[in-house]
Amino acid sequence: MTAVPMQMTFFEFLTPLVASGQKTITIRDASESHYQPGSQVEVFTLEGHSKVCDIIILAVEPLKFDDINEFHATQESLPLAELKQLILKVYPNKSHLFMISFKLMAA
Repeated sequence: MTAVPMQMTFFEFLTPLVASGQKTITIRDASESHYQPGSQVEVFTLEGHSKVCDIIILAVEPLKFDDINEFHATQESLPLAELKQLILKVYPNKSHLFMISFKLMAA
């Protein structure tokens, strides 16, 4: 059984979007899909491991790369082309991904 993660990292350029509540999903591969709905997770920057905020996981759902669309781009607060390019860079050759929905935890 895989332990439920209690932390999540984001590229530093994305953390203001998470901390403001504008970014409400993240797309990850299977190795980063073990979050549990209802759990509180600390958000850190990937580059410097600085704490940014806390989020509550709402859902973890399978998502194929080819099904990523404008809805996902809006929830990610990124243009669709940029989102797809970023996912391909981080997860090359991965067509089966997971959409993790979350909300900013009130301070």
